[in-house]
Amino acid sequence: MSNHNSLYTDVQECLHLSADLMGLPPEILKILTRPTNEVIVNFPVKMDDGRIELLTGYRVQHNSMMGPYFGGLRFHPWVELDGMRALATMMTWKAAITGIPFGGAYGGVKFNPSDYSFSEQERITRRFTYSLGSNIGPEYDILTSDVNTSPQHMAWILDTYLSTMPPAKRQARTHVATGKPIHLGGCIGHDKAAAQGLVYTIEAWAADKGIDLSEVTFTVQGFGSVGAWVSILLNRKGARLVAVEDASGPIHNPEGIDPENLLSFDKENGRIADYPDAERIEHHEFLSLQADIFIPAALENQVTARTAPMLNVKLVAEGAEYPCDRDGDRILKQKKIDVLPDILCNSGGLIVGYLEWLQNKRSELWELSEVDAKLKDIILDAFQRVKSKAKELDTDWRNAARIEALARLQRIYERRGIFP
Repeated sequence: MSNHNSLYTDVQECLHLSADLMGLPPEILKILTRPTNEVIVNFPVKMDDGRIELLTGYRVQHNSMMGPYFGGLRFHPWVELDGMRALATMMTWKAAITGIPFGGAYGGVKFNPSDYSFSEQERITRRFTYSLGSNIGPEYDILTSDVNTSPQHMAWILDTYLSTMPPAKRQARTHVATGKPIHLGGCIGHDKAAAQGLVYTIEAWAADKGIDLSEVTFTVQGFGSVGAWVSILLNRKGARLVAVEDASGPIHNPEGIDPENLLSFDKENGRIADYPDAERIEHHEFLSLQADIFIPAALENQVTARTAPMLNVKLVAEGAEYPCDRDGDRILKQKKIDVLPDILCNSGGLIVGYLEWLQNKRSELWELSEVDAKLKDIILDAFQRVKSKAKELDTDWRNAARIEALARLQRIYERRGIFP
């Protein structure tokens, strides 16, 4: 189970650690330790049977010095304020590392979507959007999909928000949400954006190490959008998927699992544990498997002091938000396992969200090849800068990535100053 109190504490400690190493001015550190705004809304929703439920939603806006707030919206029973604070902070770092002119935000509604009907989810999404009111907007705070939210949810957010605008202004406000369906202004390639960015950074890591991806084995934790897509994209490059784990349990086939076939099975059955072309294994067996790459693409705090010692890989490429807690991270360093940190390697969703936002502002539609090329240029530029920073400071990549982000924010604050 994700521990958001621990997550937020970890994020704060990491911020101070990197700030001390780089000599970040204390007045800037003080500003970056707390979100600018925290919005909590309690809103009633009518269920299909006529009952009224009162739900709680959050939107934490961490920092907007680089541009309008931007960040995911998740529907999950573990959603709480500290978790949103932590994720919003990391979104600020992601934008600063990649140079995307956005600030960091995050939000969610505390409920389990699987317990609610399609129509109930629509009413919850629309009522939450309406309750946020002027706290969101295409030039102020842009929402994007995250855990348990899809293009359909973004479409409901778009429609609800536009309904509150004067008719003459609606077509100029469609960039209030990204991750929308393509025919509603969504960006081609957004569905695989986080995974595609992850694969680009894995390719760069492999090239640096002289490793041929066609000879690589990998395991994936989580088979949602990121996990499924990264499995497919790496498999197309010849890498062999040998184990996958989702909420139904882990499966293993040393000869390789066809991720596209597994995805089709998952869509039909709703669980991967019954997949016929692999055997079920226990969680500890999954973590202990020998492979070249482990990709955690589920929830936060999965690699801990308890689970990190089990890993038997060369690289952990973080497809989820903060999958390694501080204790787990220290153990990975002791074991000399390379780590591509989340705030660098899974920034593809942020980057392509920005590209969708731009297309909506300009009333343009770009081809997939153009989107992928822009994503690759941006994320590999960030990869090289973090690599150089790690070498310059003789530190690990996670610390180097945070320092690269904080240095950009420091330059902005020193130029703009503090009002009044």
